[in-house]
Amino acid sequence: MDKLWAPWRMEYILQEKPQGCIFCDKPKENRDRENLILHRGVHCFVIMNFYPYNNGHLMVVPFRHTADLADLRGEEQGELMQLMGASVTILSQTMAAQGFNIGMNLGRVAGAGVDDHLHFHIVPRWNGDTNFMPVTGHTKVLSQGLRESWELLKPMFQSSI
Repeated sequence: MDKLWAPWRMEYILQEKPQGCIFCDKPKENRDRENLILHRGVHCFVIMNFYPYNNGHLMVVPFRHTADLADLRGEEQGELMQLMGASVTILSQTMAAQGFNIGMNLGRVAGAGVDDHLHFHIVPRWNGDTNFMPVTGHTKVLSQGLRESWELLKPMFQSSI
């Protein structure tokens, strides 16, 4: 069995969870740079993961609060897929991503950190992006800061979607 080590995520796991839903609350704040929101659509938005598995780790989220995939309306489903496709294109162009892991964790037992508001993860990958550091040093090497990644990606979301 392959193992995915992400010891840097312990900060997220151990921190006190905020009241409310981050995917409902953050878009209401209108502080997109601070909240790492890259794009707002009609039904969905794109936000960077504050505790990424790789540089450019994005999440595509419906504005409407639901944990039930079958509850998504057609227009929400369509925009989710459109934003996932656009995100892959933008990450390929701006960060030269060579592959992607795309998926969602439905429910806490499936690994969802936010289990009551569904969201898709888009994790860009590069040949050789995993090395000995996470396994032996409990350290993940991210080659670019979150704010710098936001500054790189934000103009592409503005001009491409």
